[in-house]
Amino acid sequence: MSMPIEARKRLYYLPKVTRWTKGIGAALPEEYKKFWKEWKIQMPSPVYYIPKKGKYERMPDGTVKPIQNIPIPLKYPKELDNGIWGGEAVIQGFVKKHKYHQRFVRYWVPNLIKSVVYSEILNKYMRTIVTNRTLDLIHEHYGFDHYILKTPACDLRSLLALRLKRFMLISLADKTLYPDDPVKRDEVYAKYEQYLSSYTREEIEWYGLSYPEACKKFRNNALVNMKITPLKEIYRQELINELKEEKLKLSESSEESGPTKWISKINPFHKYSKDVPKS
Repeated sequence: MSMPIEARKRLYYLPKVTRWTKGIGAALPEEYKKFWKEWKIQMPSPVYYIPKKGKYERMPDGTVKPIQNIPIPLKYPKELDNGIWGGEAVIQGFVKKHKYHQRFVRYWVPNLIKSVVYSEILNKYMRTIVTNRTLDLIHEHYGFDHYILKTPACDLRSLLALRLKRFMLISLADKTLYPDDPVKRDEVYAKYEQYLSSYTREEIEWYGLSYPEACKKFRNNALVNMKITPLKEIYRQELINELKEEKLKLSESSEESGPTKWISKINPFHKYSKDVPKS
């Protein structure tokens, strides 16, 4: 009986080794893996194209074609982590001056501007680099804090925005905001407490960390929970136990031989004492 084709393919299938299947990445908690899926795997909101609804569309010439919402590939430079770009990124494309000329690569960079944003939860003014779309999104969400807390990680993208979101969630969960003004603290907490329902306290602790930061945090937690005993203490205790055992053996041997046996070994006249008549 021949084996089905799918079963034969499974026999030769070797699972791909990833950072989540081997090494320290496999030991990271599920809370961080959930954040990673929201940050790197979840599909971000379209920025440079308008997705079409449905499966098919009719063209002007009467033909029917399937709808393909293919996102434009974006490039995320390192400078993005130092600002809040609102989902924008660098687009790589090609430009052709003439139909008979060879095309060449061109990059479209979003318009970056310096601006100051205010966080009501953290009670801080922050100067950072944003785009025009970031400012529009802040106005649409009626404030910087609402924009950061309501936007998923795949749309925030930058490490700066994710760290700010983590600090905001920790301040709300622990109620550490406005320590010198209880009235203002209760007012701000009641305004933003709705965002805590989507996360547990352990998920907030791992939210917004990069992969190296998560690995470092995991190692530090493991070292804290691990009790390390110096070797000199181990060897000292072993020596004490051995001395106690030797002392116990000596006491047992002395009880069996009698109290005068060890004295007789050092008395040279012991063997003649038996012949001396007692008075």
